[in-house]
Amino acid sequence: MIKYVDLGIFVKDTLIISDLHIGYEAYLNKKGVLVPRVHFDKQKKRLIKLLRDLRPKRVILNGDIKHEFGTINSQEWKDTFEIIDLIKHVSELIMIKGNHDKITEIIAKKKDVEVMDHYILDKYYICHGDFIPEDFEKTTSIIIGHEHPAITLKDEAKTEKFKCFLKTKYKRKTLYVLPSFNLTNEGTDITRHKLLSPFLKKMKKCNVTISQDGELFDFGEVKLE
Repeated sequence: MIKYVDLGIFVKDTLIISDLHIGYEAYLNKKGVLVPRVHFDKQKKRLIKLLRDLRPKRVILNGDIKHEFGTINSQEWKDTFEIIDLIKHVSELIMIKGNHDKITEIIAKKKDVEVMDHYILDKYYICHGDFIPEDFEKTTSIIIGHEHPAITLKDEAKTEKFKCFLKTKYKRKTLYVLPSFNLTNEGTDITRHKLLSPFLKKMKKCNVTISQDGELFDFGEVKLE
């Protein structure tokens, strides 16, 4: 049974989170965007709380673990090592390759962790979601990241964007989309922007669950144009 927890999914004694984009703050600084490097510590504290509360047997990082495509900046080395050590101290760690993870395996090998293309957990096929694999037919559900889904809510005074989970159908299978576990990026509004994942290209409607500071709110069904 799938359970949403903060910005992750808990199923079969397994915690699944996606799109940490470790090193994103350093990347923005290099581009001249002066964001303070405080979000990684907040990200780490939220992960620690999930590990403490759930005590998972395994943790799956479902792609885009680090941010830079073709290089490894100093923040990525340090912070990725820290996340790996944190998880491996209490759980089995599985790392899945995302489109930003061209060379993440260089870091993973230093910690004796394999970077996989996907992982099958009972009836759940877990992959990043940047392309459609060929071998998920025997499963009944798919769990992806990649999209960084969010939704914007407005009232008379202000507009605010919230990270969210999506639940929809893909070829008669139940498809779950994880929000990004990166706290610097608010995500992409699914009602306003073209969707990235090929799993979602023909999506007409989905069920949305908003995540705000660890609290979850069922937003119901959203229809897309």
